[in-house]
Amino acid sequence: MEVPQAAYSRDKIIIRTGAIGIISNVILAAFKGVVGLISGSIAVVLDAVNNLSDALSSVITIVGVHLASKQPDRAHPFGHGRIEYLSAIVIAVIILYTGGVSLVESIKKIIHPQAANYNAVSLVIIAVAVAAKFSLGLYTQKTGERVNSDSLVASGVDAKYDALVSLATLVAALISLIFGLSLEAYLGAIISALLIKTAYEILRDTISKLLGSRPSLELTNEIYDVVRGFEGVIGAYDLMFHDYGPDKMVGSVHIEVASDTTAAQIDALTRRIQNAVFAKFNIILDTVGIYAFNRNDPRAAEIYEHIKQMAFSHEFVSQIHGFYLDEPKRSISFDVIVDFAAPDMEATFRAVCKQVRAAYPNYTLIITRDSDYSG
Repeated sequence: MEVPQAAYSRDKIIIRTGAIGIISNVILAAFKGVVGLISGSIAVVLDAVNNLSDALSSVITIVGVHLASKQPDRAHPFGHGRIEYLSAIVIAVIILYTGGVSLVESIKKIIHPQAANYNAVSLVIIAVAVAAKFSLGLYTQKTGERVNSDSLVASGVDAKYDALVSLATLVAALISLIFGLSLEAYLGAIISALLIKTAYEILRDTISKLLGSRPSLELTNEIYDVVRGFEGVIGAYDLMFHDYGPDKMVGSVHIEVASDTTAAQIDALTRRIQNAVFAKFNIILDTVGIYAFNRNDPRAAEIYEHIKQMAFSHEFVSQIHGFYLDEPKRSISFDVIVDFAAPDMEATFRAVCKQVRAAYPNYTLIITRDSDYSG
C-alpha cells in the first residue's frame, strides 16, 4: 500500500517540531542548571532536569513517528500507527519518574532547608526562560492539534505548565530577596505534583485509546448525518470505529434501505457512502451493512410498533433497529440496544426477548443484543 503524501507531510512536521523541542530544551536546561547551581535553588535545578526530560520526550516522539510510518506488512496489515500511542506511554513514564524523584528531593529540602542565593543575572535568565518555554509549548501544542499528534499535544501542554512553574519560581525568588522567605523547596514539591499529574493524564488518555475508547459524540453525529443524507438511505445505525493510530481510523456502519432495492443499487450506494466519509473525515468504512426496510407494509408496521412499545417499557433499552418481518416464513428479526448503564445488560436483553416471544409465539424470532459504540 502506498503511503499518502499527506502522511509524509505530517511526519515531517512532527519530526521538525520535535527537533525544535530538543534544541530548545537542551539550551534551557543548560541555562537553568547553571542558575540553579549558582543560586542553590532546588526548584530551578529540578526545572532544568524537567527540560532534559522534555528533550528526551521529543526524541521518543520522533522515533515513534518514524516507526509508526512503516508500511503495512503481512504481520501487521493495518500498519504500525499505534506505535505513536506506545511512544506517548513511554513519555508519560519518563515524566512520572522525573516527578517522583523530584518530589523526594523537594521533601528532603523541606525537612533540611538550604538558603538560595539569587542575583539579578539569574532572575533575568529565569524570566527569559519563562517566555521561551511558554512560546515553545504553545507552538508544540498547536502543531500537535493541527496534525493530530497526541505526543506533541502532551509535550506542548507540559511545556506551558513548565513555563507557569518557572514563573512561580521567579516570583519565589523575588519574595526571597524582598522578604527573606525561602519557598524553593515547597515550589519544588509543586513542580513534582504537576509533573505527576501530567504523566497520569497522558497515561489515562493514551491507554484509553489503546483499549478502544468511544469517539466523540460530535464526530459520530456528523458521520451519521452524511450517511443518512444519501438518497435511498432510510436509517443508519451501528457506527463502529477501530483506531489503528492517529489518522488511521477504520469503521463500519449499517444502513436501512427499502427491501426491494437491487444489489446493484446497494453496491453503488455503499461505494458513494464510503467515498464521502473518507473524503470528509479521513475514516475508512470497510463495511456498510444492510438492513431491509419493509415497515411500509401495514402488518409489519403494526408488529414493529408493538415490539417497540414492549422494548421501551424496559428502563435501559435505548433503541431497536434493523426490524424485518418475513410473513411467509413467519420470521421476525431486529436488534436491541441496551444502555451500558444497565446493572445487568444481559438480564435486560433476556427480559425483552421473553416478553416478545410471549407476544408472538407462532413466529421465529431472531433478536440480537447490540451496543451503542458511537456515542
